[in-house]
Amino acid sequence: MSNVIQFKKPRLKDKFKGRSLCKSGFHKWQVVETPFDVRQGKLVTRYQCSRCGQTKTETR
Repeated sequence: MSNVIQFKKPRLKDKFKGRSLCKSGFHKWQVVETPFDVRQGKLVTRYQCSRCGQTKTETR
């Protein structure tokens, strides 16, 4: 006999897990890289949300 795989429809809870927090503004930021900006003379830190992938930059 052949192997039968049962396909289950993903639950809405699992499908949108963690996205509701990002929509409300509660991102989970992680540092991606910290290059040095020569024109401004400042350190630039780039952050990326681990849930939705949105990025932001911050100068120090």
